[in-house]
Amino acid sequence: MTAQTLHPRIRVVWVLRAVLVAAVLSLPFAGAYYLGRLPMWAPAVAGGVFLAVGVVHAVLKYRRWSYEIREDALYLDRGVVTQVRTTVPLVRIQHVDSRRGPVERGAGLASCVVYTAGSRGADVRIPGLTPDGASDLREELKRLAIRADGEDAV
Repeated sequence: MTAQTLHPRIRVVWVLRAVLVAAVLSLPFAGAYYLGRLPMWAPAVAGGVFLAVGVVHAVLKYRRWSYEIREDALYLDRGVVTQVRTTVPLVRIQHVDSRRGPVERGAGLASCVVYTAGSRGADVRIPGLTPDGASDLREELKRLAIRADGEDAV
């Protein structure tokens, strides 16, 4: 199987998140302006910088995110500043969920969450899938994990 990318609408979700973060990070600058400690342009410049960094990060994050299912494992490649390559052996998969939070539902997207054995908090989330794509991925990983577990059994 070739590397799969995320649905382009995930960029919209990540950009909207960047807008929200930029607004929150700009609040202290607005407060300092209100108290007379900063010039009037300072909150707008700070907000613009935070927004630009957030949008660039969202676009680069989308370009870098991919996953691939092979016979032995699920491979994930992601990250902007720190690039992370994760290998999840199929025999380590405990269960797989498809998930749709309110923001994802609004964008018509879903996520697939893969839970692994052996360590706490060792779950892997694949965002930016269509609901059908998340269900298909969940079922495929479940089928491959069952088959791999059978082959690995003593």
